[in-house]
Amino acid sequence: MPHEGELFGRVIKLVGGDNIIVKSNDGKVRTCRIRGKIKRRMWIRDNDLVLIAPWDFQSDKADIIWRYISAHAEKLDTEGHLEGLK
Repeated sequence: MPHEGELFGRVIKLVGGDNIIVKSNDGKVRTCRIRGKIKRRMWIRDNDLVLIAPWDFQSDKADIIWRYISAHAEKLDTEGHLEGLK
């Protein structure tokens, strides 16, 4: 579950390097980067559900904190947490 200042997002496009275009559940499309902690541990693909933390000084950019597996994404969807991402 997202803490304060974190949002759910759906991966739209892999840009290259560690940059990814993500549509967040507040309706904005952001350029996100994969944090170094998870960069080589998780593979992120199109249409994956991710947890993002928008930057304070640039609202159109964010960091990807976590990628949810499909089973967890389905559970969050049935509970109604992913309203802005369909």
